Amino acid sequence: MNKKKNQVNLDDEQIAELREIFRSFDRNNDGTLTQLELNSLLRSLGLKPSAEQLEGFIQRADTNNNGLIEFSEFVALVAPELLPAKSPYTEEQLRQLFRMFDRDGNGFITAAELAHSMAKLGHALTAEELTGMIKEADMDGDGTISFQEFAQAITSAAFDNSWA
Repeated sequence: MNKKKNQVNLDDEQIAELREIFRSFDRNNDGTLTQLELNSLLRSLGLKPSAEQLEGFIQRADTNNNGLIEFSEFVALVAPELLPAKSPYTEEQLRQLFRMFDRDGNGFITAAELAHSMAKLGHALTAEELTGMIKEADMDGDGTISFQEFAQAITSAAFDNSWA
């Protein structure tokens, strides 16, 4: 048990969120996920594992070899995907990229700056695409993208693509 705790560096909020997800798919509330329950959970996340992939997940996660996934095993399985260290970009790389878009250097990317930078990169955006990108990244609804929002959007886009 201690070994798993040491390799998992999630905060309390992430653990609570995982526990909630785990419980919602643990249909019979026995504290374990069957292969069927794990498959339902993965599908709810937009993943469509083949039978072989599902079997592989279970073999990797089921450290006590009982054929079921306990919560600690589930955490150990998904934690590497949730840790910031798994981001394909360093903070410095993200800051450099952010500065390329934040043309006036005020710490925010406006729709105009985004449109200009994307066009310069050879990806001219329609008004609809531009609005969609701003809406998706703009968590606080102020109409601009802060560094934190930018980093989150870039990192989650990379994470989404890693499952594609």
